Amino acid sequence: MTRPRIAFVTPGAFPLPSPNGGSVERVVEKLVSRLVPTIDATIYGRTGRSLSRSGMLNGARCIRYPAADKRKYTARVQSALKRLTPDIIEVENRPMYVLRLKRKRPRSRIWLHLHSSTFITGKAITRSNLERSFALAERIIVNSEFLREDVIRRVPEAAGKVSVVHPGVDIERFPSQYTPEGAARRQALRAARGWEGRSVVMFIGRLIPIKGVHHILRILPRLIEQHPSVLLVIVGGAFYGSKRTTAYTRKLHRMGAKFRKHVLFVPYVPHTEVPDWFIAADIAVVPSANREAFGLVNVEAMSSGLPVVATRAGGMKEIIEDGVTGYLVSPENVELELEQRLLELMRCDDLRLLMGLKSRERVENAFTWDHSAQRWLALLRESGFRHV
Repeated sequence: MTRPRIAFVTPGAFPLPSPNGGSVERVVEKLVSRLVPTIDATIYGRTGRSLSRSGMLNGARCIRYPAADKRKYTARVQSALKRLTPDIIEVENRPMYVLRLKRKRPRSRIWLHLHSSTFITGKAITRSNLERSFALAERIIVNSEFLREDVIRRVPEAAGKVSVVHPGVDIERFPSQYTPEGAARRQALRAARGWEGRSVVMFIGRLIPIKGVHHILRILPRLIEQHPSVLLVIVGGAFYGSKRTTAYTRKLHRMGAKFRKHVLFVPYVPHTEVPDWFIAADIAVVPSANREAFGLVNVEAMSSGLPVVATRAGGMKEIIEDGVTGYLVSPENVELELEQRLLELMRCDDLRLLMGLKSRERVENAFTWDHSAQRWLALLRESGFRHV
């Protein structure tokens, strides 16, 4: 039986594979690798250092084009699609690409997969173009119920075609600290870093205001006063794959300068190294603002056996079970509640253990890439491909 041909058009911002950044590209890479036993997949993206113009990536063909303006990129993809004649084209996170591809291929079946709200705001696309792109897309996939509601609020007419496919985590790459192998790895890393006897609170992500790192630094003096062994580790930078600074990152460093024994800034690290940072920590903290559609770091931390303290915002409410796998704090009272919940977890080993085990269990039951692939394939079956 012939497998359906599916083309995945990435934004062209980062190459695939993308170890140094690009959460959209990472989702495509991980999800498509679970789909290729069932579909014939081709991924279009950007060239990268030491990457060939074409090749195989986890069973999918990967066609890469040089970095250029987005119109040239979509024009090259358009030419390639004429030769491929896919059954479905999935556009990743760029509604404007739907318009450009549909203009040249009016009969093509195009899905739009939104990974954030960034490119559906008025800064990125006009309302008329957003409405047209949603009307032309056969299906709109979003990564959370939060984003689904946002899409419908902006374009109510699209409600019937919006479906949720949560992203996942590779549980083999992010082992739990409560397995024998994970415990040994954790002990070795903490010894090498001099973290024995410390209560390690871990933030991993981009250092931009929406991620809320300033909130943690503001409460740090009170955390130190009440729990002197606390160590706040901040892993990340302002840009994917870069150590460039911004006014905001420099502000964060100034805030932490008075507490050098209690703050560690780690510049941006490749995603391949993220598991070793989470497994060596005690608690993950994700104080993002309301625009956070999902937040892969939440499920990565939970897979590692960490309780997560996050804001009750965006898609994080769908991931973290408040009081079970961690805590959700109010965005309106974020600093006071962060302080209370972090102290509670740092003071109680049994509570951290229980929540960490529940975190891992929740990921295994709902947030693996295999779960994501099964949800995606269910949508394909609903679209007429009954035998996948």
